[in-house]
Amino acid sequence: MMVNSTLSYFLLSTYIHVGNLRYLYFMITTIVYIVIVVANTSLIVVICVNRSLHEPMYIFLCSLFVNELYGSTGLFPFLLVQILSDIHTVSAPLCFLQIFCLFTYVHIQFCNLAVMSYDRYLAICYPLQYNIRMTSNKAVIFIILIWLYSFVKFLITLSLNIRLTLCGNIINSLYCHNYLVVKLACSDTQILRVCFSGSKQTRQKAVSTCTPHLVSLLNFSFGCSFEMFQSRFDMSGVPSVLRIILSLYFLIIQPLMNPVMNGLQMSKLRNICKHVLCYKLLAGGRNNKSILSDIHTVSAPLCFLQIFCLFTYVNNIYGYFGTVLTIFVPLFPILFSYIKILRVCFSGSKQTRQKAVSTCTPHLVSLLNFSFGCSFEMFQSRFDMSGVPSVLRIILSLYFLIIQPLMNPVMYGLQMSKLRNICKHVLCYKLLAGGRNNKSFLTHSGGIGRLRMGSSNVLRYTNV
Repeated sequence: MMVNSTLSYFLLSTYIHVGNLRYLYFMITTIVYIVIVVANTSLIVVICVNRSLHEPMYIFLCSLFVNELYGSTGLFPFLLVQILSDIHTVSAPLCFLQIFCLFTYVHIQFCNLAVMSYDRYLAICYPLQYNIRMTSNKAVIFIILIWLYSFVKFLITLSLNIRLTLCGNIINSLYCHNYLVVKLACSDTQILRVCFSGSKQTRQKAVSTCTPHLVSLLNFSFGCSFEMFQSRFDMSGVPSVLRIILSLYFLIIQPLMNPVMNGLQMSKLRNICKHVLCYKLLAGGRNNKSILSDIHTVSAPLCFLQIFCLFTYVNNIYGYFGTVLTIFVPLFPILFSYIKILRVCFSGSKQTRQKAVSTCTPHLVSLLNFSFGCSFEMFQSRFDMSGVPSVLRIILSLYFLIIQPLMNPVMYGLQMSKLRNICKHVLCYKLLAGGRNNKSFLTHSGGIGRLRMGSSNVLRYTNV
C-alpha cells in the first residue's frame, strides 16, 4: 500500500507533559500489558490443551481471547514508546498500520460477540438439537469467516483513506484514529456540513445530486424491510394480495425507478439521453457531428478535479456503508438471539432461567462494557469534548482497549464453571506438585495426597 507522498508523519496532540512521572506511567502500563498477555494466553492454552473444552462455546472464547491479544499488541507497544518520548510523532505507514489493527480488533470483537449470542440462543432455545446445529467444525468456520470478513472490509476502507490528500498532520488523540485522519483531508468529506456552511449554489448542487440517491436508498430499504419482517414474523393479518405486492416491491419497483430517477435528475445524463434520442429520430443514426461534440477533449486540471470529486464521493459512500456494516450487522443477531432467549426464559422453567442467566451474564457484561467504551471513543472523535477534563478524556479513550482485555478473562474464567474448575485444578497441581516431588507438598494430616485423572481429563486431588 502506498502512503500519501505529501505526508511523512503525524503529530499526536493529546499527550501531556508529566516530567519524571512518565517513568511511573511506563511501569504501570507495562504491568497492565503483561497481565493482559498472561491472563489471555493462559486461558487460550487451557482451552487448546484440554480436550473436554473443545466445544463451540469455548472455541468462540478462544477466538475472543486471541483477539484481545491482537488488539492489545496494536496499542501497548506503541503507547509505551510514546510515554517515554519527548516528541509524540508517528510515521504515516506505522499510523495506518495501527489504524488497521485497532479497527479490525473492534470489528472482530463485535462479530465474535454476535456469533456467541447466536450460540447461546441455540444452547438455551434448542438444547436437544444444539450438538447438531452448532458443531466444533461450524464454530471454526464461523471464526475464520469473521476474521477474513473484518480484514477484507477494513482493507478497502484503509485503501480509500490512504489516497486522500491531507492538509494537516495533527491528530487529537493518544493513538492513530481513522476518522481523525479523514478529518485532515483537504476536501470536507461530510455532505451535510458542507451544505450548512456553504453557499446557496452549493446547497442546490447537493440537493440535485443527492436526491436520487436518497430516494433510491429509502425506497430499497422499505422494500427489503418488509420482506425481512414477512419472513420472520406472522403476517397472516395482512391481505394476501398486499403481501404478494410488497414481497415483490424491491425486486420490481427498484429496477424500474432507478433509471427514471437518475435519468430525470442528473442534468448531464438527461441532456445526453435527449440529444441521442433526438439524433436517432432526426439523423437516422449516421451523422453525429450536428448534435454531439466533434472533438472530445478536457483540460488536465478539470480532469483531475473530476477524478478527485468522484473518489471523494466513493470514499464518503463506502465510509457510511462501512459504519452501518460495523454496527448493525453484528447488532441484528445479538438482538434476535436475546429476544428469543428472553421469550424462552419467561415461558420456561426455573432451571432454564438459571442456565440462561449463568451462561449469558458474562456475554452481556462484555458486550455492554465494550459498547460503552467504543461509544465514547466515537463521540469524542466526532464532537467537541473540550469541556471534559483532559485526564478523563484520556482514560475513557483507552477504556475499551484496556478494560476489555483485562475483564474478559476474569469474567469468563469465573463464570464458566467448567473452565473455572479446570483452571483451578491446573493451578493447584502446579502449586502442590512443584513439577518434581509431589510427596513433599501433598502430605496432609499424616496422609499422602494423590492426583487422579478423571473421566473428563480433569485433575482431581484426594487425601488417603
